[in-house]
Amino acid sequence: MEEIVSLCKRRGFIFPGSDIYGGVAGLYDFGPYGVELLNNLKQNWWKHNIQVRPDYVGLDSAMFKNPEVWKASGHVDSFSDPMAECKECHTRIRVDKELEKLGVFADEKMTEEEISKLFDEHKDKIKCPNCKKQDWTAPKKFNLLVKSNLGDFTEQNTEPTYLPGEACQGIYLNFKNVVDTCRVKIPFGIGQIGKAFRNEISPRNFLFRTREFEQADTQYFVRPYENKEPYERIKKEQWDWLLSLGIKEKNLQWHQHENLVFYAKDAWDIEYNYPGNGFDELMGIHDRSDYDLSQHMKFSGTDLEYRDPVTGEKYIPWILETSMGMGRLFLAVLCDAYEQNEERTVLHLHPELAPVKYAIFPLLKNKPELVAKAKEVFDNLSQRCNCEFDDNGNIGKRYRRQDEIGTPKCITIDFDTLEDGTVTVRDRDTTEQTRVKIEEL
Repeated sequence: MEEIVSLCKRRGFIFPGSDIYGGVAGLYDFGPYGVELLNNLKQNWWKHNIQVRPDYVGLDSAMFKNPEVWKASGHVDSFSDPMAECKECHTRIRVDKELEKLGVFADEKMTEEEISKLFDEHKDKIKCPNCKKQDWTAPKKFNLLVKSNLGDFTEQNTEPTYLPGEACQGIYLNFKNVVDTCRVKIPFGIGQIGKAFRNEISPRNFLFRTREFEQADTQYFVRPYENKEPYERIKKEQWDWLLSLGIKEKNLQWHQHENLVFYAKDAWDIEYNYPGNGFDELMGIHDRSDYDLSQHMKFSGTDLEYRDPVTGEKYIPWILETSMGMGRLFLAVLCDAYEQNEERTVLHLHPELAPVKYAIFPLLKNKPELVAKAKEVFDNLSQRCNCEFDDNGNIGKRYRRQDEIGTPKCITIDFDTLEDGTVTVRDRDTTEQTRVKIEEL
């Protein structure tokens, strides 16, 4: 993982947020190559889940919402993690994660009493990551919602608004609008990629757990009790999609939740084997019953029942959810593509995901006719995909630079190009070179 982090900073994929001021824990900026890879991942997700699916539509809801939304969803009262603080240096830890490292099952859904009992039994084995002492405060629940003062200019701000703790609530809020305007019929789904913010106690593992991130969510609405078949289908679709990105199947596994929240019928995670961290959640796939629409119907007073256009039957749909942090997917794809050997460092990214599709080189930068022809090729290809022009250094060094950012093909314009209109195309993965006519590129 240290090699991945170093590559990301050195080659412009990921920068620490506010880097010139020393950075902020859990915040990162996507650099020139990082934003291209991220956008390609989002476009691929959108195509797979929305564009080619006749039973799905897309959405982009506002980040700020009526504060009652977060009360209805349970975030105000129960969106929290168990925290303990070092009495010596005041470093905070997330108790359930520290217990998991010891092989003790714990999660954020446990009561404060349950987590405190487990912590008391094992806290003598937990050292402060900063000062290495073992003197802890009692665990307490720490709410993760990030407060704001949107439209409230008073100093007290007794009725705060919140930044979204998760992106999916906008889908539930617009369920009725979509049904009324888009001629959709159950079963159907709504998908969205949106920002989420969390006051994480201890951001860690690079992009895996951050305080600001993007979530890609789908919510599939079905008739009550007709959830089993579509749930299994959705699980298979998402697994197959991750493999289509080039992620190796040996680095993926299923994990079923044992401690379900009261309204859930089933919950599975697809886990990825992150370097240095092992298997951990990449995507959650949840059978949420009718809880979400029922809660918003109760708190808003708006009728969110669906009326069957054929039978006239009214009911609150059940929801099957997929949810994934785009940063976690970005990290998984990067880790899976990374290879370092004695000769080079290379990212074997799927060509559709690569930040740069073609790199165009004039053989010599001091030969105007080669540079002019190379720029002509660049101007043509860059109309169709993201390309890079590079005339700095010898060809071998230029190849290595492109290997590090995952560019599938490098195109060299040489003196033969001026004679016969062919160029040398070098493949990233095999390093093989072939001659191709410019019009066939």
